[in-house]
Amino acid sequence: MEGGAYGAGKAGGAFDPYTLVRQPHTILRVVSWVFSIVVFGSIVNEGYLNNPEEEEEFCIYNRNPNACSYGVTVGVLAFLTCLLYLALDVYFPQISSVKDRKKAVLSDIGVSAFWAFFWFVGFCFLANQWQVSKPKDNPLNEGTDAARAAIAFSFFSIFTWSLTAALAVRRFKELTFQEEYNTLFPASAQP
Repeated sequence: MEGGAYGAGKAGGAFDPYTLVRQPHTILRVVSWVFSIVVFGSIVNEGYLNNPEEEEEFCIYNRNPNACSYGVTVGVLAFLTCLLYLALDVYFPQISSVKDRKKAVLSDIGVSAFWAFFWFVGFCFLANQWQVSKPKDNPLNEGTDAARAAIAFSFFSIFTWSLTAALAVRRFKELTFQEEYNTLFPASAQP
């Protein structure tokens, strides 16, 4: 068994982008990042309509500005969160302390579960507001594909963030096992 805490035997080694890109949690994080771009991008670009008889633009989701604001806010914050945790994924092999690794993985579990919940709320909210939208508000069906795309990718994001949380739980179990193994067999933990 390799010494160190869940790969910490390689701590301080050179950065290996090939290994990083092949990790399932990194792949899921990149997919979540793309999904968040699609959600907030489609709402920002085509989520607001303007009627010639009115002065201000209105949200395509049942004229509810909160629906568009929620979708954009969650999308942008999820985008930034993905970038932050991608940076943590790059830095993670350099962390040699098991306790610090556990803190990083625990934060990943909590944040991923948090975002899965917020994407679920966002999907339900956007789908409901889209369902009760009146056809007279958008007679030319402008932006309907973008609105549907935001709803669909909100739904897909529930699963990517949930899977990321599940993979973080698995990583946490591996860290805990490695810590206990090193405690029980301290001589074999040393290279």
